[in-house]
Amino acid sequence: HDMLTGLANRMFFRECFEEALNESNHARMAVLCLDLDGFKAVNDTLGHPAGDALLRQVSTRLIQAVRTTETVARLGGDEFAIIQPLTESRDEAFRLAQRLIDTLSEPFSIEGASANVGTSIGIAFAPEDGTSADELIKAADIALYSAKSSGRGTYKLFDVAMHAQLQAHQQMKITMRDALAKGEFELHYQPLVSLESRCVSCCEALLRWRHPERGMIAPSEFIPIAEETGLIVPIGEWILGEACRQAARWPERVSVAVNLSPVQFKHRNLVRAVAKALSATRLDPARLQLEITETVLLDESEHNLELLQDLRRLGVKIAMDDFGTGYSSLGYLRSFPFDKIKVDQAFVRDLPHGKESLAIVKAVAGLGQSLGMTTSVEGVETEDQLAVVDSEGFNEVQGYLFSRPLPAAEISKLIAAGSL
Repeated sequence: HDMLTGLANRMFFRECFEEALNESNHARMAVLCLDLDGFKAVNDTLGHPAGDALLRQVSTRLIQAVRTTETVARLGGDEFAIIQPLTESRDEAFRLAQRLIDTLSEPFSIEGASANVGTSIGIAFAPEDGTSADELIKAADIALYSAKSSGRGTYKLFDVAMHAQLQAHQQMKITMRDALAKGEFELHYQPLVSLESRCVSCCEALLRWRHPERGMIAPSEFIPIAEETGLIVPIGEWILGEACRQAARWPERVSVAVNLSPVQFKHRNLVRAVAKALSATRLDPARLQLEITETVLLDESEHNLELLQDLRRLGVKIAMDDFGTGYSSLGYLRSFPFDKIKVDQAFVRDLPHGKESLAIVKAVAGLGQSLGMTTSVEGVETEDQLAVVDSEGFNEVQGYLFSRPLPAAEISKLIAAGSL
């Protein structure tokens, strides 16, 4: 048994599982693998003794939520598993999973403090998904991974396609480690156009991966994996160096914008990496704009605000990207003096007829003018949208109406061409 919680440990769980499977060749049962969403935050903020206390309380709730015929185990860390003999149908497992999600979403009281965690659950069935304990635990674990990837706080049933997706995911992790060394990454640039001069005022650097066999891989496919593995840190350093090197060749009136991942803020070398890129390319720091999303400030906000101040001291500009999509955007404008706010394209799509979007766009334009911040709008695709944005007094626009992201050589030609 597990010494901390008193639950069955991994070894005993496997023994119970094999015994249950061997009792009948036609045994119908489910195995549920679950782990806690937000457990690390409790450990980090309240300390490991509080984390241990939480695990004991979780164990108590799990025992109370299952029947006496069901076995609960702690596999390690914050991962638990349950064997559920099925007397009727698969629906029993789904009902149990939802019951567990509901019971673990209720707040916990630890040393006088309230802690909120949740759970994600993967479900596999015998004999369909496996005939041994190892096969079924692996299948449930794959389903758990899928549940966590789809937003947490939910349960997923194993299917064969999940296994193939996971294998492809793992293969991409391996391939990506070599991609940077092999020079497979490249930057494309999408211009931001000044509404006053109608010339390019800035170019946003966007990462692209040209795979030797698969061709161009969509950023939405590989960037989340880069963040998950931490590879976004060395890749991000390469982006900074390459973007600054390219911008140094452009006219001085044109800046370059680089997106920063929340993961980069967890590494102490971010400020040093920016300083190194500027020094190596001799780019005027004022021509480098670092774009962050609200997620950066939601996560360890005090530490990240200090980092933003350190970056500001280098002389670079700080922009809040995707403005308006988060619930705390306005509050963050008060906590940090951003140089630029970029309105998310979601508020542009239904212009000029969408009343709600029009009201938000008007408000942000006025806000930027009052606070002395440059205002920019993403996703402008039509002349009608441009007319609305221009009439409201925004400084810059970005979108397919002017240009799609282009390779470095082509963006240089576009800049040289003058007004758009």
